[in-house]
Amino acid sequence: MEEFYTGVDNVSGFIWGGSWGEAQILPVAPMVVVLLGAGLFFMIRLKALPVRRLFPAFGNLFRGRGEGVDKSAGGDISPWNALSTALSGQVGTGNLAGVATALTLGGPGAIFWMWVTAIFGMAAAFAESSLAVKYREKHHDGRIHGGPMFYIKNGLTKKWHWLAVFFALGTMFSAVVTGNMTQANSIATAVEASTQVPTWITGALIAIMAFIVIIGGIKSIGSVAGRIVPAMALGYILVAIIMLIINAEHVPNAFRMIFSYAFGLEQAAGGIAGYSVLAAIRFGVARGLFSNEAGQGSTAIAHAAAQTDDPVYQGEIAMLGAVIDTLIICTMTALVILSVQGSFPGADGGTVEYAWQSTLQGAQVTTAVFSQGMPFGGLFIAIALALFAFTTILGWSYYMEQAATYIFGDWIARPMRFVWVGMVFVGALQEIDFIWRFGDIANASMAFPNLIAIMLLSPVVVAMAKEKGRL
Repeated sequence: MEEFYTGVDNVSGFIWGGSWGEAQILPVAPMVVVLLGAGLFFMIRLKALPVRRLFPAFGNLFRGRGEGVDKSAGGDISPWNALSTALSGQVGTGNLAGVATALTLGGPGAIFWMWVTAIFGMAAAFAESSLAVKYREKHHDGRIHGGPMFYIKNGLTKKWHWLAVFFALGTMFSAVVTGNMTQANSIATAVEASTQVPTWITGALIAIMAFIVIIGGIKSIGSVAGRIVPAMALGYILVAIIMLIINAEHVPNAFRMIFSYAFGLEQAAGGIAGYSVLAAIRFGVARGLFSNEAGQGSTAIAHAAAQTDDPVYQGEIAMLGAVIDTLIICTMTALVILSVQGSFPGADGGTVEYAWQSTLQGAQVTTAVFSQGMPFGGLFIAIALALFAFTTILGWSYYMEQAATYIFGDWIARPMRFVWVGMVFVGALQEIDFIWRFGDIANASMAFPNLIAIMLLSPVVVAMAKEKGRL
């Protein structure tokens, strides 16, 4: 089994770091080149549309109206609920455990590269979600079906059908790995650690609650997400701001570390600048994609269900996901971790001043920092982690269902909902460390085919933007 783990780690290392074991095979990671390259390409082709249209997009979202928005238009849920559903999948353990992992493995500089991923990801999110609305289908059951599978099928020639199937299979793989079992396990193990409640009880409760929501399909998921996601995101941001105010004197140094480590300035004296920068880029980009999913194609599935006939309008709404998830929520987590000083376990049995330099891992880092910084901080993180993980389970259930129906047909939609809640229960019971090892590979299995598709369809994206006067 150890050889199998090593093989998985090597594949992940090559995709995201260009390395195989301890050997550096490529100077730059393939996934980094493809992901950032596609984002930069669209940012240039769209003449920085995501930046120029950022505030108008927020305005249209909060007003609930804008060009092309019509409640009688095609679609199952409102643009607000479409974004909330997408955010339910985006805002998850990656915002807490993922940011901490990026810091411990890539250093503070990883946060800078998470920002870069998010900024370029806004352009990719606009492209994929506008294409999802344009090429979606309404089937005989009256439900909307959309996402990368359908803009590959309807936007490209038949010779590219294999790419749609590849993406759908990648979505199912990623849904199991990052959207279901690991989320349920994170909740169950956290509850057991803090309350001694057995994982099977927590797993059963999560499965029942998830079933109550997802059995009603996207309308039910969108309705619940539209209420829970904004509330939990706002609550987390407010608590993080309080933490930063308490530790205000250390916040400037947190920003200094982010920028200095991003370019190896901090490590240059030790002669390890090159390696450190590569580590920052690798883990920053990987965790950034894991968190905001821009370019991965998953959120496009949710936005395809929006009640609008204007692809450009919904594309602009979609790009807000990367802003909210990474540039706001992940940044808050990172600044708190980098600003709060305390006594954390060190590698030599002693203590260190910052949690990101300690022997703690993942969510342990975030929990320790909030516990150190304020009363009941650990309890707050446990609740936040549970809510983030639960809403991720809801959002990804829809992605799994859409991918499965594309491959097997509409008949599988309802049975898949029962299968999904069954996997939630099983995931809560299992030791699934090995599944986490598949996380980066699962993300890449979706991102590669999706990025190929949106690049091939880039003339369509540009034409739609020009038609609406955005260029």
